[in-house]
Amino acid sequence: MAGTDNVRRALNRRGFVICFVVVCVAGVSVLAAGGGYNTTLWYSQPAELWSEALPVGNGRLGAMVFGGLGDERIQFNEDTLWQGKPRDYSHPGAAEHLPTIRRLLFEGKQAEAQELGMEHFMSVPLRQVAYQPFGDLRLSFPGHDKAADYRRELDLDTAIATTQYRVGKVNFKREVFSSYPDQVIVVRITCDKKGGLNFTATMDTPHEGAKLTRVSSNRLALTGRVQPHISPKTGEHIPAVLGFQSQLMVTADGGEVKISNSRVRISNADAATLVLAAATSYKDFQDVSADPAKRCERALGRLKGKDCGDLRRDHITDHQRLFRRVAIDLGSSPGEKEATDQRVLNLTERPDPGLAGLIFQYGRYLLIASSRAGGQPANLQGIWNELMNPPWDSKWTVNMNTEMNYWLAESCNLSECHQPLFDMLDDLTITGAKTARVHYNCRGWVLHHNTDLWRGAAPINASNHGIWPTGGAWLTTHLWEHYLFTRDKTFLKEQAWPIMKGAALFFTDFLIEDPRSGYLISTPSNSPENGGLVAGPTMDHQIIRALFSGCIEASRVLNCDADFRDKLIAMRKRIAPNKIGKHGQLQEWLEDKDNPQNTHRHVAHLWGLHPGNEITPKTPELFEAAKQSLIFRGDGGTGWSMAWKVNFWARFLDGNHAHLMLGNLLQPAWQPPDDPKTKKRGGVYPNLFDAHPPFQIDGNFGATAGIAEMLLQSQNGEIHLLPALPDAWPTGSVTGLVARGGFEVDIEWKNRKLTAARIRNVAGTGCVVLYGSKVIKLNITKGGSEKLTRKSF
Repeated sequence: MAGTDNVRRALNRRGFVICFVVVCVAGVSVLAAGGGYNTTLWYSQPAELWSEALPVGNGRLGAMVFGGLGDERIQFNEDTLWQGKPRDYSHPGAAEHLPTIRRLLFEGKQAEAQELGMEHFMSVPLRQVAYQPFGDLRLSFPGHDKAADYRRELDLDTAIATTQYRVGKVNFKREVFSSYPDQVIVVRITCDKKGGLNFTATMDTPHEGAKLTRVSSNRLALTGRVQPHISPKTGEHIPAVLGFQSQLMVTADGGEVKISNSRVRISNADAATLVLAAATSYKDFQDVSADPAKRCERALGRLKGKDCGDLRRDHITDHQRLFRRVAIDLGSSPGEKEATDQRVLNLTERPDPGLAGLIFQYGRYLLIASSRAGGQPANLQGIWNELMNPPWDSKWTVNMNTEMNYWLAESCNLSECHQPLFDMLDDLTITGAKTARVHYNCRGWVLHHNTDLWRGAAPINASNHGIWPTGGAWLTTHLWEHYLFTRDKTFLKEQAWPIMKGAALFFTDFLIEDPRSGYLISTPSNSPENGGLVAGPTMDHQIIRALFSGCIEASRVLNCDADFRDKLIAMRKRIAPNKIGKHGQLQEWLEDKDNPQNTHRHVAHLWGLHPGNEITPKTPELFEAAKQSLIFRGDGGTGWSMAWKVNFWARFLDGNHAHLMLGNLLQPAWQPPDDPKTKKRGGVYPNLFDAHPPFQIDGNFGATAGIAEMLLQSQNGEIHLLPALPDAWPTGSVTGLVARGGFEVDIEWKNRKLTAARIRNVAGTGCVVLYGSKVIKLNITKGGSEKLTRKSF
């Protein structure tokens, strides 16, 4: 789905997910109403760089607010503005070469296999296309260059970015928010002197050939098309077909509004409201016939009879319905009185547990802002991008990054935000079925390591990492996870099961017997971005086992497809198992060839530990081998890699090591690295965006998921309270986390000991609860709750 019309339909949708709502309970401290303590990012100077600006979004429209004085820039995006056009990326005749590629790999001729793959097996064209910036709203305030009492902030609880300052004796204030209910970006500008507001507004875009026109006495339109161009990476011609338009509607309280074909001038006003609508011609990945002008007109037309107060109220109500479900307090520190960028700089000087709480809620805020029903899923940069050629095209990289974007969705009580990912999977079953036939002569559907707006499913870029057929399988596990958390049987039957079954069907055809061991293996493939094209990487087998297991259980729940279930049960037993190597490590490949000195950012073979669940303390030998592999990989890495390691160490029940990784993740990426040999460092930018570097949003989402894992885990039918609580958070509380089985959990602790917990049965049955080495069984009726204390264990 795409566009304002689809979002409006999504707003009216009912019953696709069970909502979890925070309830105040006796015995567990109730945090501040705004989602916990310390939910504001603030700064004492305007942003100069894009990575210093503050993000707002409604899942479809995103904006970066710079907070300038004389000149303000509000850079904005719409989630369907991309390069390219509807197309089939599959490579005709690819399947004819599959047996030869497999034979070469079995013979140890990796280079030859990769060469053949590049020539006959890769996507046509070789690369997918990029997400695009839409434009900039530019405001000019004459005489405001020298101001006092400056502050800009982002309130995560209201999802409003505010800039305020004083010029002479006059105080000025700007508020910017992106409304999901009304599908517009709103800018409200006020001053405390009657008639004291004078400024101009205009729009521009980096897309050549766009035009500004006067639509009416208070509307300005920016109209254009994405232009074809030559790829700076490959020299390929990149087509483009999407048209776009944004409309700016301006009203003033008092004073005068004058509009020309290039700008709006507001004179002698008490206040002004600017409402920005934006749309493209994209309907879906096969249809680009929408009229963006009519979409903008409809969006603005629906606002008739509403003033800015109405827009603001409806926006806040909608946002807080999601954001306030979870509140967290990890402790306070003097850093809470400092500007956010200064807090990050000072983190190495003193503990700041509140900063961890802030980054936790920031991840939840960013998912709400970048992934709402009716829109596209959050991409590599969420929905925020200012570049025509963004890093990695700002698309969906599904060998790690897209999945990490959604790890927090269920556990952190934002289940509805998962829906755009599920809708994309619906599309991918269509394009992926073509790729499965053309590339593998298999039934079902397949996705490799990237996709774009046009739902490309074929292997891209290079054969040594692009031929990786388990991207769709990994994404499909999110459907089963959604069911495990919500117990929504209607969702499982109507949306999840057809996608899951199709993904599993592909692997019933694709898996082949390893001539050396007799196991079923995945080939050709790779261990993401490490080691080249191989036969039988460990990660593939872990993912396929998880996919088969989810399908087996889903078919039992739905009482369907018994023959298919039996086939999966039989094949699952034959998939190559996890193996322990000569260094005591979990092997990354079938062969025992891991290098203990390899500190690669991907730790693919630990998928079975996290986000999978086949490696646990109940499999002690594999558990210790996985830990040894993680020790070999080290504590460094890119931003998202360190976020994954937070989750790994939480699963290892080592809260202090998880906290160490979180501290590494929160290092200031804009500062020179400690090691002069390192040119760049992972960490965060001043606006707390995660730095790969450059910016990738997955690390933000992974950090939030990791903090949740430190406080609550729910694997294999057990709810584990405070499984990885670090010494750095001796006293605190969290409310509203969600456990698999349909339970919502509040926890309070003091001196690193549990003091109280409340477990609410929202959709589940009985449960087993762990705290430390103690275990209790609970039978809570649906809709009921039970209070626990340390004495309960």
